[in-house]
Amino acid sequence: MSRVMKELSAMNAFMLRDFDLSKRYIGWEIVFLVYTTVNSITIGLIGVGTQNPGLTLYLLVGALMWSFLAVLFHVIADTVAWEVWEGTVEYTFMAPVHRLTHLFGVCLYAIVYGAIRVVIVMLLLSLFFKLDLGKADFVAAMIVLCAASVSFVGLGMMAAVLPLLSPEKGPQATHIILACLLLVSGVYYPVSALPAWLAPLAKASPATYALNSMRAALIDGKGIGTMGHTLVALAIGGAVLIPAGYFIFSLAESYAKRTGRLKRQG
Repeated sequence: MSRVMKELSAMNAFMLRDFDLSKRYIGWEIVFLVYTTVNSITIGLIGVGTQNPGLTLYLLVGALMWSFLAVLFHVIADTVAWEVWEGTVEYTFMAPVHRLTHLFGVCLYAIVYGAIRVVIVMLLLSLFFKLDLGKADFVAAMIVLCAASVSFVGLGMMAAVLPLLSPEKGPQATHIILACLLLVSGVYYPVSALPAWLAPLAKASPATYALNSMRAALIDGKGIGTMGHTLVALAIGGAVLIPAGYFIFSLAESYAKRTGRLKRQG
């Protein structure tokens, strides 16, 4: 039990450390928040220009959900890059703390931070658009948000391997993964608009199921009982991606230690 409490304490420490880093670089946090908000407003105005309220809401829900998933992915994928930048990568990876404790602490911060960002952006959007969420099932939406987080945690762990293997180019390569997910997941258009050869990738992306479920909850007012198949898909995705992500990260960590790639560059 003492070992478990020690790991939980370390996990909480990693989460609080990342919040302290956010406060340290609050200027950048404001920049990213403004960019996300303006980007969401721009997307919503496309729907307003068509004079189709349904399309406007469709686009705004997609923009909000994607902003959460993108933040979650980037925070986890860039955890090694931040360690390199801060000059703490050697200390963190040599510390007597289980790697899962480290990664789950970062993931917990990412989920809380992403949820706070989404709430702020939604409040700002309400100043520009008349959001008709009278039929929305917010309980179902929160459950979908949690289920989607699990799958993207695994993807973020896999992407975090790239900065670990290449501190100079790895962080840029993670953007390619996120761009591909944006392309095939139906963020701003239905996946039926994709070419036939891309359709299988849409079915493999957990973001597709997350977006469909979120739109069903917020726009159509569907309860959690009608989303069984999508929630099962997200749960299966998380059950597969998290162990796979941790396994891949562990292999990359062993390789980085063996070849001397854990070095300070900040």
